[in-house]
Amino acid sequence: CLGTSGPKGSKYWWGRTETSNTHFNAGVSGHKSTSTPPDTSTIHYENFWLYRHCSSVQQSDRQAQKAGQLFSGLLAMNVVFLGSAFISSMIFNHVAITLADVWILLSILKVLCLCWIIYYLLGTSRQPHAVLHRDSHAGPIWIRGSVLLFGSFSILLNVFQIGYSAILIQCKSRVEIVFPSIEILFICTQAFFLWHHSKDCIQVQHNFTRCGLMLTIATNLLLWLLAVTNDTIHMEIESQLREVEQRFAGNETASCTCPNTTMCKIFQKGYILLYPFNTEYCLVCCSVLYVMWKNVGRRISHHHVPHIKPKFKLQGVVFGPLLGAAAVIIGICIFMMYQIQATGSAPNRQVFVMYYSYYIVLLPLMSVGAVIGTIIHALEKRELDTLKNPTRSLDVILLMGAALGQIGMCYFSIVALVATDPRDLLNSLILSYSVLLIFQNITQNVFIIDGLHRQPFVAANHEAHSQRRVSMLELGQEIRKASLSYIHSYSHLSWKRKALREISFFLVLCNIILWIMPTFGAHPAFENGLEKSFYGYSTWFVIVNFGLPLGVFYRMHSVGGLLEVYITA
Repeated sequence: CLGTSGPKGSKYWWGRTETSNTHFNAGVSGHKSTSTPPDTSTIHYENFWLYRHCSSVQQSDRQAQKAGQLFSGLLAMNVVFLGSAFISSMIFNHVAITLADVWILLSILKVLCLCWIIYYLLGTSRQPHAVLHRDSHAGPIWIRGSVLLFGSFSILLNVFQIGYSAILIQCKSRVEIVFPSIEILFICTQAFFLWHHSKDCIQVQHNFTRCGLMLTIATNLLLWLLAVTNDTIHMEIESQLREVEQRFAGNETASCTCPNTTMCKIFQKGYILLYPFNTEYCLVCCSVLYVMWKNVGRRISHHHVPHIKPKFKLQGVVFGPLLGAAAVIIGICIFMMYQIQATGSAPNRQVFVMYYSYYIVLLPLMSVGAVIGTIIHALEKRELDTLKNPTRSLDVILLMGAALGQIGMCYFSIVALVATDPRDLLNSLILSYSVLLIFQNITQNVFIIDGLHRQPFVAANHEAHSQRRVSMLELGQEIRKASLSYIHSYSHLSWKRKALREISFFLVLCNIILWIMPTFGAHPAFENGLEKSFYGYSTWFVIVNFGLPLGVFYRMHSVGGLLEVYITA
């Protein structure tokens, strides 16, 4: 509007015109100017119609934005409550509400989301002036790659579920084949949509786009909630084991169990192995969709766009990669030995001792590194980045929220172990592991969040480099002849920057191995049997399925945050 931008049509232009007129009148009538009070030349711009009109337009635009966000949020809240009521009724009353009823509701929601996504791809995004701005912080390559990775595994999971249900079609409902088929189509369409449009700041059809995004977020949340609470396949495996025992005892039973064929066993084992990936996919999609929802109608000014974007370079780090690589190699060896032993009929107790001992050694090192990094952040003189950044705000919320999964599981384990026998070797190891994991999550969150709110070193040094541009050109020949070797780059970093980069890179590699181990099948919290016998199978299953995917998501999200800290250092 005229009151905010441009030399003409701005408050500055009005003030300049009125001031010049005041001086002109003062020159014509000299004695009157001396008797005029100083404050009569002050122009009250709020009295102008144009100023009041522009302010009212801006205020109404903000009110419309808040109203659209409120309405779409209420829509998502009602959908989540409705789906949660269905899922809760299925858990507590299997007769009135069955799993098929929940699948039908979720299938309807997924079809509605598919219709909106297709409309956005073919209609909304192709309108003139639809996407004038793109958020450079939203949808980084690692989060979009995670969408594709987890989406691919989720598709394979649904393929295994279709194959498993097709083999047992005589005792399975047709909904158990239709639901995974719709899920595959939903995953493919949503992954394509997020890969290409996660950075959009849409400027048309605000309310409809907000409602579509919130409906998709609510659908993903309900899919995640169903995956956390649905233990059908695991209960079928337990019933199959009981049936085998009854057959040996001479009691024949007729139940819906997997026949003794290789294909059925592959579908069953593949489904169990890929089960956590579906929950991860839902959580990642919710985070990306929320950023898109915040960016609807957002106008990014030029000073919000960074002129120099720091790039990832491996120069200047030595000890962090070495220690991190050692942690990754040792972790992979322990993971392989654990998988070989745990897949047997009776896992060896020594395997659990070895697994938890690795964590007890690694977690204190990570905690000490995070504490040292936080102290360095307090000592350095980098300014805080106070610009509005929805992506960074979401990163902080996700780090704090995802850490609650592991912290909650640890407290449940602590209560169970203290109440049983904490002096046992394995119990004491699990108890120490739980306490150290809580401390490590807290210290790492503080380090990452503090680092994300710091200005990068590149931005601070850009002005000094531009002032010395002439001298640098004069020394161009010597610079081209100078060595750009690894040791040269390492020696020219300050000790604070060295320490931050070493710590960040070490924590990145540690979080990668701590992400790999539970993601690809190492679940000692459910397989050691201690907490399961204390809380019961169903209760501990829900606790693990709630905390374990959040823990995996936390490790993956921590890698992205630590890479940001490494780059800005």
